[in-house]
Amino acid sequence: MLRLYFFISLMCLVKSDPDETCPSFTRLSFHSAVVGTGLNVKLMLYTRKNRTCAQVINSTVFGNLNMTKKTTFIVHGFRPTGSPPVWMEDLVQGLLDVEDMNVVIVDWNRGATTVIYNHASSKTRKVANVLKEFIDQMLVKGASLDNIYIIGVSLGAHIAGFVGKMYNGQLGRITGLDPAGPLFNGRPPEDRLDPGDAQFVDVIHSDIDALGYREPLGNIDFYPNGGLDQPGCPKTILGGLKYFKCDHQRSVYLYLSSLRENCSITAYPCDSYRDYRNGKCVNCGIPQKESCPLLGYYADHWKEYLKQKNPPMTKAFFDTAEEKPYCIYHYFVDIITWNKNIRRGSITIKLKDKAGNITESKINHEPAIFQKYHQVSLLARFNQDLDKVATISLVFSTGSVIGPKYKLRVLRMKLRSLAHPERPQLCRYDLVLMENIENVFQPILCPKLQM
Repeated sequence: MLRLYFFISLMCLVKSDPDETCPSFTRLSFHSAVVGTGLNVKLMLYTRKNRTCAQVINSTVFGNLNMTKKTTFIVHGFRPTGSPPVWMEDLVQGLLDVEDMNVVIVDWNRGATTVIYNHASSKTRKVANVLKEFIDQMLVKGASLDNIYIIGVSLGAHIAGFVGKMYNGQLGRITGLDPAGPLFNGRPPEDRLDPGDAQFVDVIHSDIDALGYREPLGNIDFYPNGGLDQPGCPKTILGGLKYFKCDHQRSVYLYLSSLRENCSITAYPCDSYRDYRNGKCVNCGIPQKESCPLLGYYADHWKEYLKQKNPPMTKAFFDTAEEKPYCIYHYFVDIITWNKNIRRGSITIKLKDKAGNITESKINHEPAIFQKYHQVSLLARFNQDLDKVATISLVFSTGSVIGPKYKLRVLRMKLRSLAHPERPQLCRYDLVLMENIENVFQPILCPKLQM
């Protein structure tokens, strides 16, 4: 809550734009946020026929809305400045790119615009009632609940849940993008988003220590970078407004990345972020196992596997890069050592291809324990996926500033891709790593019978 109050206090004045030819998202000033706004819900339809100019629709005027196609509602959250969400246009266009559907923006900026978060929160059920009335009329015109999809951001995620409850969980799908935490944490299922609110509910938690909801709320709950501090976001208040909203908004940008062909973020079902980082939960995707869940738009491909679980709920973890499109590429680094004594430390691995591209992974979240003739499998995360690796470098470090320098005697090192298990595995034998000294070498293909 403290970060929320700081965020509100740092909001700056936003000026209104002149009227436009095409209907657009309601733009209000900071003055409106100070004095407060009464609730008014405006529905704006985009289709491939009118993807650049919205049609204002209601329960009697449906415009180009095709009742036989999927209808995706986008519901925003708290708007303390009155400005439109900066991500809205990209989300609309991205959805229309991947599927021929109806996209409806649920504009409740008049109601969400206020510096008092409690006032916006109190209007969420009323917004849900407006949506219910509209969907009822869609059903009369021949639409199906199976084809109703609601994407809710922050407070919008709970609005989606309220709508779903009114249809006894028969909506096709709900996606919650960092559902709001303040005033909702600890609330019973009837007062928030819940896994039973749709046939499939997926949630991305990107700010669980501040503006977002910590506990699972869906059939599958994704926790990027553990759901806490997101890479590339400011770590201190010196980052200005971005410090307060960057983690919270990252859920939206991660979802957007799933709509691009060049980025498919894989997540790994796991009990905890620590277990994921330690490589204990990356068996999905290998032969005889279920596929790994994908983040974002295609997350519902995993719902068939969820039906086998009781209850049909799971948590999934993954890491991201600092910048768009945020994809990370996972490899296992298997190391067998032959030191007489146990060594504890971290490994930094660097890959380079023939074109000179370099990518690096520091596996230092907790010390690895190297024992004689025992294989240690370390999960490495790279920002680039190099198809043909020419050289590999390893650095071993105990993290000690003073004291003796140690050697790590490597009997065998093996590099294997999780994203592309069909690629040849790369090996190197009989290495001696001097602490904090980079050892660069050319790998060789591992024997094919080697596991």
